[in-house]
Amino acid sequence: MDQAGKRGKTPDRAARLPTDLIRQEIRASASAPAAGLGLPFEKRGNAGRGAQTRPQQTIDPFERYDKLREKGLWFNIPGPADTIDQDKDGVRSALADVGIGYIGWTHNSIANNQLPNAARSTIANQLYMGQNPTFASVNLMIVTYDLSRFGIADGQIVVGAEQQYWTWDRPGPDRVGINTLAYYQTFFDRTLELKLGYLRNQNEFTGTLFGGITGSNMSALFQAGMSTNATPTPAVNLKYNFDDRLYNKVSVQRSISPDGAYSHITENPTGLNWSTANAGPLLVDEAGYKSKSAPGVPETWLRAGVGLNNSRYTNLADPKHQRETGNHFHYIAADRQLWQSDALGLPSRGIYGGFSIMGAPPDLNRISQYYELRLYAKGPFDSRPSDLIAIVASKTNWSKFAVDAALAKGQLAHRDTTAITGTYTARLAPGIYAGVGLSYIHNPTSITHTPQTEHALNLLVSTLIFF
Repeated sequence: MDQAGKRGKTPDRAARLPTDLIRQEIRASASAPAAGLGLPFEKRGNAGRGAQTRPQQTIDPFERYDKLREKGLWFNIPGPADTIDQDKDGVRSALADVGIGYIGWTHNSIANNQLPNAARSTIANQLYMGQNPTFASVNLMIVTYDLSRFGIADGQIVVGAEQQYWTWDRPGPDRVGINTLAYYQTFFDRTLELKLGYLRNQNEFTGTLFGGITGSNMSALFQAGMSTNATPTPAVNLKYNFDDRLYNKVSVQRSISPDGAYSHITENPTGLNWSTANAGPLLVDEAGYKSKSAPGVPETWLRAGVGLNNSRYTNLADPKHQRETGNHFHYIAADRQLWQSDALGLPSRGIYGGFSIMGAPPDLNRISQYYELRLYAKGPFDSRPSDLIAIVASKTNWSKFAVDAALAKGQLAHRDTTAITGTYTARLAPGIYAGVGLSYIHNPTSITHTPQTEHALNLLVSTLIFF
């Protein structure tokens, strides 16, 4: 479960592995569907806290900050112990004394096609990530205020801001605006969790950072309206915990623009507008089973969800491209720890496998299906217990209506995109991570291509620093 687990469970301390929170944004572009480089984090729940860490004889000085970390997410952003400043000069402690917590981070990445004929182009005509060396920088700050000090069960206010910059703006564009503005609390002994405000539901549903690495391409869900880090929208989320493993989570969210994230950010860069053109309500429901690793007990996470969107989408099957309502999506995903390499010390270390399947109707969405297989290892070496190795294979099927329309115009078009990506991410110091990867992509562009853009071999380099 996430941070608001059942009472009687001891909260986690600072995560040993942070997440690459924004690489999903890079692959949210339909023209860059392949899996990208991620930075790892260890998903943290309340269950199995004692099994997640080695026995300690002293009090953890960072435990006091646990209730100040953002609540309601399917993962926890790293705590102060995994930041570069920790509690330098006592600033964090002074703020915690009055109920304020914070976490900030900067993520910088570059993708560059290594093939001899990389089909370089002008930035204006770039078609996919890495066709030209593509640099991105995303910087975020999250501040929380503890309301439990006033008797509100697990109560919390969350305010977040984001700034992003891209050398190729189709996955962006550049923006400065809110990341979240939320209220959270629990009811009935943490059986029910409520979160409302401007939310980014990519961090509330699906769990696409499977075990901490970016693998799953959420484009199939973003195009159907799910909000992102760069496109927070008004939403009310309710999660019912049947026990400490089984849950159901529902959201009523205002959809992002049916014309995509690029149009949404262009129209609403700050994220504060209540609505955007042609956007309507989106209902999301996810059911799941999630258990944490313990000595001899492997970690398991099964989840499935659906979304129903009342926004007005362009009908790709209609020659007149009229707008219609009734878009929807579905997904199913699973991750399982296959082997524990340090069950008595850190049982979360070991080898994992997983898959994701996502779909949406081809008449209203350019991506109709997405499939992914993944294999990854947490703490692959005893000397590097916080590193992560991953191999991800994916296939994206494009809308048959969009493909047929391109072929009818005499364009070169493909019906699917396949990719295989390998990454290694290393923890260099508290709060500092660096990763390198290589991704082969067949048909890296969206639907149409040229003879020079059928293949890409992207070198992926990324850094992530928390403070």
